Amino acid sequence: MKWTELSVQTTNEAVDAVSVIFEDAGSNGVKIEDAEDYKNLRAGKFGEILDLEDIPHIESGALVTGYYASSSDIESLIFNIESQVKKLTDFGLDPGAGKVIQKPLEETEWQTEWEKYYHPVRVTRYLTVVPSWESYQKTLPEEKILKLDPGMAFGTGTHPTTKLCLQALEMYMRGGEKIIDVGTGSGVLSIAASKMGASKIQAYDLDQVAVDSAIENLKLNPDVKNVQIQPNDLLAGIQAQADIIVANILAEIIVPLVPQAKTCLKPGGLFITSGIIKDKLPTIISALKDEQFKVIEILKMKDWRAAVAQIPRDEK
Repeated sequence: MKWTELSVQTTNEAVDAVSVIFEDAGSNGVKIEDAEDYKNLRAGKFGEILDLEDIPHIESGALVTGYYASSSDIESLIFNIESQVKKLTDFGLDPGAGKVIQKPLEETEWQTEWEKYYHPVRVTRYLTVVPSWESYQKTLPEEKILKLDPGMAFGTGTHPTTKLCLQALEMYMRGGEKIIDVGTGSGVLSIAASKMGASKIQAYDLDQVAVDSAIENLKLNPDVKNVQIQPNDLLAGIQAQADIIVANILAEIIVPLVPQAKTCLKPGGLFITSGIIKDKLPTIISALKDEQFKVIEILKMKDWRAAVAQIPRDEK
């Protein structure tokens, strides 16, 4: 298969938001090159001095790159990405020029790019995300390993919004919960919830490509037997009652999801949601309070926020 590489030169402050735009546009993974990361390099882990000039880097700002099958409507993708990047000014972010650069890639080039930049990452206290081609040994008896293939994933577990959701799940799960994952993408949250002891997980995504990707990632984790993945528009028509609903989606989509989540939660159930740029947090808190949710915790990472909210036990 042939691939097309799309890149946007942006600013350090907007790099996370731009990467989410690429993921929402169906990118088969996102690569970030940030000049700030290069500037912050110090001596190597064994005290050696790094020859920084030998390390490929950009001089200023950040470069966000996504990968799309060449069979996709590339021109429409470029138009949509540029439009969404320009809208970041509405959230108080400076996206820079926001122009999309296009480059064709052969599959071998694309795979090589991912293998250079994607390695095992500890994303919570006890959870490590490992690429499918790498071997990894536990460093703690209680450590859980989650296998993912970035060739299929929309979210590899390393983005701040995904990390926040994973951390919240680890903090609040006690085992045996019924969980709904809205906008599952790569399936990383559902697979993680299963490994954390959930009894049943229902995962939904509007994009059939994402559904197929999540199913393939399930196969990389044969110990996970209790995840059901289906296409659906948020929670429209869903009658299930869950102990926890988790959603890693943009704030504009969270707002209409809130009343649906209330309907699908058991009394005392938790709604964990991320994908919230800090400037949009008041909007999300207001939407939650309008539906009688009690916000019990806000988690922070870089410019991103996650909210943990609860339906009172006597509310339903």
